[in-house]
Amino acid sequence: MSDALDNRIEPGGAEAESSSNSALPILEVSDLHVRYGANVALEGASLTVSRGQICGLVGMNGSGKSTLFKSITNSVSYQKGSIKVAGIDANQARKQRLIGYVAQNEEIDWDFPVNVNQVVMMGRYGFMGPTRRPKSADVSAVQAALEMVELQDLQQRQIGALSGGQKKRVFIARAIAQGAPLLLLDEPFAGVDKYSETNIVDLLRKISAKGTTVVVSTHDLASLEKLCDEVVLLYRRVVYQGDPAGALDPQNLAKAFGLNPAASGGGQ
Repeated sequence: MSDALDNRIEPGGAEAESSSNSALPILEVSDLHVRYGANVALEGASLTVSRGQICGLVGMNGSGKSTLFKSITNSVSYQKGSIKVAGIDANQARKQRLIGYVAQNEEIDWDFPVNVNQVVMMGRYGFMGPTRRPKSADVSAVQAALEMVELQDLQQRQIGALSGGQKKRVFIARAIAQGAPLLLLDEPFAGVDKYSETNIVDLLRKISAKGTTVVVSTHDLASLEKLCDEVVLLYRRVVYQGDPAGALDPQNLAKAFGLNPAASGGGQ
């Protein structure tokens, strides 16, 4: 994406970040505890993510990956700990549009007559007034996001008519249009074919190269080294954080999965 294209996307929270905050890690999670009734979801999870990185969040079902994202976005309450985004409390960061989030399963009626452009424009709602009438800056940001995900030629197509991989790219474009410096993606490779997965990996690399920090949860061990700068292995708490090669070490995987990647073929 060219610098001219970058300038069309008004940074959602970059304006709110002070020069002193810009030197801080983009994400700091400290001693996070989350329970759903008697069930423990996270127990003392702590991690730090530097700016401009792609961080893979890896763990088995029930390890707390989605709960961590929901805690960062204030969708669930945590009983203990703290979360900071760009040096400020995550709840305040969300209000300042510092956090973009792409859910694994979007709650949308695929038969509803809404097109690709309209879905991506939803990422600009925080910049609009009560009437949600787009300004020129909003239109430009949406076009820039659509060009980045290479869907500008499909922007008038009804969202339900797209393939699974195209739908994923639409929701990533919605988050890009928001302009947040931190982007969370929950299982973006779920339900897409290998071709679409490769396109999404390339897209996330482009996003990261422009300075956005990407945290992506995944089961796909095979994609870690080509996608991630660092990896967090999670099983209710962080059992490993470091480079992808270290994450694939059998001893570290055993802590999170209890499996040997050679025996499993390095799959999901």
